[in-house]
Amino acid sequence: MSKHYHRTPHLITFTETSSFKDTYAGPMDLVALEAHLLTPKAGPGKTVVIFMHPVGGGAYLPMVSALARAGLSVIYCNSRYRGADSALLMEKVVADLGACVRYAKEKLGFERVVLGGWSGGGSLSLMYQAEAEDPQITETPAGDPYDLVSQKLIPADGIMLLAAHVSRAITMTEWLDPSVRDENNPDDRDPALDIYHPDCPNQPPYSDAFVARFRQAQIDRNRRITAWVKDKLGDFRRRGLANEEFGFVVHRTMCDVRWLDPTQDANGRPPGTCYLGDPQTVNNGPVALARFNTLRGWLSQWSYDDSRANGPACAARITVPALVIGNTADNACTPSHTERLYQAFAPGQARRVDIAGANHYYFGQNDKLAQAVEHCRQWLEDQGLLA
Repeated sequence: MSKHYHRTPHLITFTETSSFKDTYAGPMDLVALEAHLLTPKAGPGKTVVIFMHPVGGGAYLPMVSALARAGLSVIYCNSRYRGADSALLMEKVVADLGACVRYAKEKLGFERVVLGGWSGGGSLSLMYQAEAEDPQITETPAGDPYDLVSQKLIPADGIMLLAAHVSRAITMTEWLDPSVRDENNPDDRDPALDIYHPDCPNQPPYSDAFVARFRQAQIDRNRRITAWVKDKLGDFRRRGLANEEFGFVVHRTMCDVRWLDPTQDANGRPPGTCYLGDPQTVNNGPVALARFNTLRGWLSQWSYDDSRANGPACAARITVPALVIGNTADNACTPSHTERLYQAFAPGQARRVDIAGANHYYFGQNDKLAQAVEHCRQWLEDQGLLA
C-alpha cells in the first residue's frame, strides 16, 4: 500500500436560477462546491470514487485518505449546504453531486465513477443513482419546481455503501424522542415513553410490546410535525407568499431504545453511547439531527412520508453493482440499517461485508480501516472498475 497521495482543491461551479436563496451569501444564481481531489502518487488512473454527504465535512475522514493511500483516486465534494442543513433540500444536493460527477468525467477525464456512500452519503448516493438511471423528480416535496429529469444526470458505474444508514428521515425518526407531547413545550412528556427519566416505568431490556409502541410513537410525532409544516406552507401560499419560509426547532432528537438496551439491534457498540457521545445529552444538544429546520428543509430531509432520499426504495430502482459494508461496533448505523440496504438490491447485485469490531469512523482502528479498504479494492477489481 502506497503511503503517499496528492491532495488538490477544486472549485466546481454552475448556474441555477432560484426564486429565493437558501444558502448564505454569494451570487444569487451561482452554486459553488468545494472539492478535494486525492490522487495516488503513481497517477490518477481511469476510475474515481466520489464522496458527498448532504451536510459535508468529510474530506479528511479516515476512509477517504486511506483509499487514496491504497492507490485509488478519490474526490470528496461538499454540497452547497456545507455545515448548515437547516434549509437543505435533498433534491438540490443530488444536483450538486451530479455537477461533481460531470466535472470528474468531462473536466478531469475520469472514465469511470464509483459513488462512495459514507454514512449519510449512502442514501444520497442511492437517490442520485436512482434519478440518473430512472429520472422522476420535477419538484420538491414542498411543491416547488425543481427538475432533476432535465438535468440528465450521469449514472455512476458502481456504488459503495460504507457504514451507511437507510435515510436521514428514517434514521432521525428512529432517534426522535416519542415522549414529547407538545412541540412548543418539550418538557410536556409522556412519562411512559420518557426512557431517559429514571422513573420511567419501562426499563431495559425492553419488551417487544414496548418497543413497538415506542417506534409507532416516533412515527406519529414525525407525522404531527409534518402536518404542521404543510399547514404553515399552505397558509403562506393562500396569502400569496409563495416564497415565504419559517424557521423552527425540533427538540429531543437523539432518543432510541438501542442506546440504552444493547439487545436492540445488537452489535458490539458500547452500551449507553451513541456516535455523538452521551445520547441523553445529545437529545437536547445543538448537534443532533434535525434540531434547526425550515419548512421546506423538513419535508425534503426529515419527513418520514415525504422525503425522497429513502435508501432502500432508491436501491430498488438502480442496476449498477453495489458493495455494502457494515461495521459491527457501529454506534450510529446499527446492523438493521446495513441489512435493509443490502436486501433492497436485486439478488446478486450487491456484496455484503461486515468489518468485525469496527466503529463508525474507524477512529483508532487502523487495522479495521485497512480491512475495509481492501474489501473496496477487491470489489472494484472484481467488477472491472480498476482496469
